[in-house]
Amino acid sequence: MNKLTDFAPRGVIPAVLLPFHDDFSIDESSFRSHLRDIAAVKGLSAVTVNAHSTEVASCTAEEQSRILEITMDEIGDRLPIVHGVWADGSLEAARIAKRAQAGGASALLVFPPAPFTLGQNADMAVAHFKTIAAASDLPIILFQYPLATGQGYPMATLTRLLDEIPNIRAIKDWTQNVQQHENQVRVLQSRSRPVNVLSTNSAWLFSSLVLGCTGLLSGSGSVIADLQAQLFRAVNANDLVEARRLNDRIHPVASVFYTEPFVDMHNRMKEALVLLGRLPRAVVRPPLVKIKEPEITRIREALIAAGLLDASGNRREAA
Repeated sequence: MNKLTDFAPRGVIPAVLLPFHDDFSIDESSFRSHLRDIAAVKGLSAVTVNAHSTEVASCTAEEQSRILEITMDEIGDRLPIVHGVWADGSLEAARIAKRAQAGGASALLVFPPAPFTLGQNADMAVAHFKTIAAASDLPIILFQYPLATGQGYPMATLTRLLDEIPNIRAIKDWTQNVQQHENQVRVLQSRSRPVNVLSTNSAWLFSSLVLGCTGLLSGSGSVIADLQAQLFRAVNANDLVEARRLNDRIHPVASVFYTEPFVDMHNRMKEALVLLGRLPRAVVRPPLVKIKEPEITRIREALIAAGLLDASGNRREAA
């Protein structure tokens, strides 16, 4: 299953982290181990690389290609691989998409271009996605940002994109407004050609899934993929008692990951994996900086509250 061009993104899709050595070079050995840990979790649909969680903004094109190469080598025969497309310009985005397809990716996660923060219209959005779709026939996951950022797509623009670009098979919905989020779930998934809504509202994942999302794509899956997969199964089975129990375990971890400054969320996840004995160090590339001990202590306490560490700080297997 190295490449599935008919892959319909849905279900539980963790976005993995990228370990570094102290000199900021990629720690390939630790990355391979991290990939194996994630791929061993029961109930996953795919794995995402070259996204926020892998600090894609600090990675060169060559490093992104190497990240995909390692991922395909380690787990590409076990799970579809979603490849992030992070670029300010459409032509560069198309080049990334083409390389991703050639490297064996099964789908693309397309981030909105940064210039859209200065203003966008539907023609610009359509041009961007058509340029990418012309370079690759892989399924596209559109990353829907909050409208307040300027990079989110209003419903009229979103509808036009889905009408004109059939490659778009899902959205990763970071919409912070609950009514907008629910409306997108209802409208997109009831289209004649349904478009899956993947929640990335990890700070309120239980609530988001109950609204009817057909999946989730989250960086916190790099730490709690097993709990997320169990939660997704419980919600789909309408077992809200079990879903609430799992949400009670997830809540302390999500609360400590998704606090201000928001940019440090994956920094905190690396520290969590160090505490869990799954990474040797928590190095991030500048401009990010290592978080300080008081915050690491809060992460340790959250892992204990979630039942992932015992009171002595020793790792437990998730139940």
